[in-house]
Amino acid sequence: MKALLGAEYADFAAALKTPPPVSIRFQKGLDAGLMQAGFAPLTLTPIPWHPQGYYLSERPQFTLDPRLHAGAYYVQEASSMFLYQALVQHADFSKSLKVLDMCAAPGGKSTLIADLLNPDSLLVANEVIRTRVGVLRENLEKWGVPNIAFTCAESEVFAENLPEFFDIVVTDAPCSGEGLFRKDPDATKEWSTDNVYMCAGRQQRILTAAVETLAPGGLLIYSTCTYNHLENEDNTKWLQVEHGLELLSIRIDPAWGMVENQGGYHCYPHHVKGEGFYLAAFRKKVGPISKRNIPSGFISLKPLPKAGIPAIQPWLNPEWPVKLFQIPSGEILALPAALENAFLCIDKAIKSKWFGVFVGEIKGKDLIPAHPLALSPLLQPGLVLEVSRDQALLFLKKEVFDLPAGTPNGWTLVCYQGHRLGWIKVLPNRMNNYLPPDRRIRMDL
Repeated sequence: MKALLGAEYADFAAALKTPPPVSIRFQKGLDAGLMQAGFAPLTLTPIPWHPQGYYLSERPQFTLDPRLHAGAYYVQEASSMFLYQALVQHADFSKSLKVLDMCAAPGGKSTLIADLLNPDSLLVANEVIRTRVGVLRENLEKWGVPNIAFTCAESEVFAENLPEFFDIVVTDAPCSGEGLFRKDPDATKEWSTDNVYMCAGRQQRILTAAVETLAPGGLLIYSTCTYNHLENEDNTKWLQVEHGLELLSIRIDPAWGMVENQGGYHCYPHHVKGEGFYLAAFRKKVGPISKRNIPSGFISLKPLPKAGIPAIQPWLNPEWPVKLFQIPSGEILALPAALENAFLCIDKAIKSKWFGVFVGEIKGKDLIPAHPLALSPLLQPGLVLEVSRDQALLFLKKEVFDLPAGTPNGWTLVCYQGHRLGWIKVLPNRMNNYLPPDRRIRMDL
């Protein structure tokens, strides 16, 4: 770092000894004023490179804020929100796009991308480490994203089975983590020069696949949370020389503090109110599209039999046309109708995957609604119960609470300040809490 920063090194080292900033990003469409008021008496300061991003004056108990569990906001590091500028400056989100987040867990960048897409666009959130797929799905389900596929596959699988399929590929590649040393001191224990070289080689392998699955004229975003040239500038140059990509410039306000170097953009903690981050954007040159066929060995989606449709239709928002499918486990999925062909391509190409919105399962003639449906815009709300903060937290601990007199029996959507939390079923003498056990709060209230 002394070699990279020269006279600035002392300021950099001093910045690493300061508390890491706390930042969040509100979901698109929410009233930012009302959301900010919900954090009083904390001070919220806008993050200048993202319209929904804010710094908090201190870190609250996020786990005990029901709005977090409802997907009203995401706790995301401010520097990584710079992805927004790369995307909006170089992609037309009024079009129907197919977007791959190649290294997606825990979901911060995927939720950011989802807010930009129109309903006829597809987001594929991929995570190669199977144990991290659960938190990725949880965060995207909180966000209420219906036009999504979750996958668990090596990058080469996309290159081989979905060549030139995606209009945008975002690759926030595994790296040596130098930019995390302030936020996560344990990251220093994993650092070594050997690890830096290993990461740089692995990044090139992932990037090669990213280029191959990217359509001609498509946009590639490459980012890391590290500082060294091997993983950043050298790989940026390698993408231009080895794969013929066009390096794109990103307009930045000098007041933001980003440092441009050889066409990539660095966030250093002594310049930016955020952690270490690097990003570069590329355009794949226009050329002939590959004629390779998508394999057909992994099909899991089967159209829902017509007999099951009457049990489900009353639950669905008619403003979102969907196609209903059933997977071998019996679970029913709702997929946006405009994306049916794209979903079927993913189904054929990727072995481990999950699609759209889990609607539920049919028992007899009735639907047992699933938790993701409660949080989705595909839902046509029926009975809704607005609860207090204390009641919301009891619900999120998967406990019961007293219901207002006269609460109707039946499936009821629990909401806090208008934000959906999940299902209860009200019975004549009790209520059942249907929050999934793995989503419950385990800390003391």
